Amino acid sequence: MVVKYGSLDDAVHDVLRLSRGMTYKSALAGLPMGGGKAVIIGNPKTDKTTTLLKRMGEFIQAHNGQYITAEDSGMSVSDLEVMSKQTEHVLGVSKEQEFGGDPSPLTAMGIFVGIEAAVNFKLAKSNLHEVHVAIQGAGAVGRCLIKQLVAAGAVVYVADINNKNLDLARALGAQIVRPNDIFTVPADVFCPCAMGGIINDETIKILAAPIIAGGANNQLALPRHANQLKQRDILYAPDFVINAGGIIEICRQFQNEAVAVAHAKILTIGKTLSEIFIESEQTANTTADVAEKIAERRFMNETIRSDAA
Repeated sequence: MVVKYGSLDDAVHDVLRLSRGMTYKSALAGLPMGGGKAVIIGNPKTDKTTTLLKRMGEFIQAHNGQYITAEDSGMSVSDLEVMSKQTEHVLGVSKEQEFGGDPSPLTAMGIFVGIEAAVNFKLAKSNLHEVHVAIQGAGAVGRCLIKQLVAAGAVVYVADINNKNLDLARALGAQIVRPNDIFTVPADVFCPCAMGGIINDETIKILAAPIIAGGANNQLALPRHANQLKQRDILYAPDFVINAGGIIEICRQFQNEAVAVAHAKILTIGKTLSEIFIESEQTANTTADVAEKIAERRFMNETIRSDAA
């Protein structure tokens, strides 16, 4: 990720939260991988240079395969192509792969089936026809998701601070709203697809949608916000579950498996979420707590198997 952080401490705090989320995400997706994340402090529009990207590639190469990088916020396929000249530990850049290796469409696929599961559970609807979805962020993932939602007959509202993204979203059939209005638009689903921390003390008070299901990482500003959502009877699809499509695709590329393998795994995201929703409803636990406990049980099982071996 390339992000204009306010300080080094902010960057370290964010990357630790992100790496934790990636670890839980991999476990819940049933992947034979750990989880990690790297961030670059800078404005993705003005601070990225060929020299910077090459240095990042050298840094990754120095870790001898312990960390593998791919696309994320502020980091495009072309950026990774530059980095790949310095390190072999880059995925998501092969022209031989589906979508040129870009995992964004697969992330969107997982979010789509996750929204279907949430709508079915919360609203008892078997499809997304005339379901109103408010998307915050029309970047690579957001735009792919808009296409799928519009094709399914959903009514889509979009907010973004990037006018180019808005133009592309409008061309796909989305209705454009102002950034601050995306929280209060009369929607069935609020879909965060931009930066993290967007579910906080202020936004929870004004959220109009009864469902939160989106692709952004670390959507909850603090763990306690999951409890506040439950108190408001807002169904939250844990971000590290619903947005796993991208890492599933990257893992497939790493293992050189058929495209159908990733697609089949991504389609199970909806089933996993449904199980989490049911367990949360039957207990006092939030959906976030339930999802984390499932992941932690898998960590423990892997540890036991490793010790036995």
